[in-house]
Amino acid sequence: MADEAPFQFLHSEVIEYIYKSADSGEAENGRNITKLENMGLRVGQGLIERLTKDTARFKDELDIMKFICKDFWTCVFKKQIDNLRTNHQGIYVLQDNKFRLLSHLSAGKQYLEHAPKYLAFTCGLVRGALSNLGVKSIVTAEVSIMPACKFQVMIQKS
Repeated sequence: MADEAPFQFLHSEVIEYIYKSADSGEAENGRNITKLENMGLRVGQGLIERLTKDTARFKDELDIMKFICKDFWTCVFKKQIDNLRTNHQGIYVLQDNKFRLLSHLSAGKQYLEHAPKYLAFTCGLVRGALSNLGVKSIVTAEVSIMPACKFQVMIQKS
């Protein structure tokens, strides 16, 4: 897909820019991840507005999560989420077995320490989309073997 490569390249360059322009250190690494997540949050808010403008209202948060896994994920990553799980108490796990933003890194465990910076933008993307749909959430990601990853969405009840 021709439009996939520019997005992956832009994503990599944004990460590179943020990390090169900052000082090194553990605290600075946390700030960089926060910057990337905030960028994703804003993009997710805008993107979900465009995707849902002609969509009927969702009846519950499970419908919203299904929309995120199918339509939203397909729009951004050209594939659906491979697996959606829930405990029916506000925690959802979205599993992508071949996450496109990690696929350019080597498969295996040798680059696992670099994974958080490549996942932060997507965590923000999902959180921003959910916030514009009226769902306050915390989104985290984990990788055990590249390029597979799991995004955990914890719905915040008000």
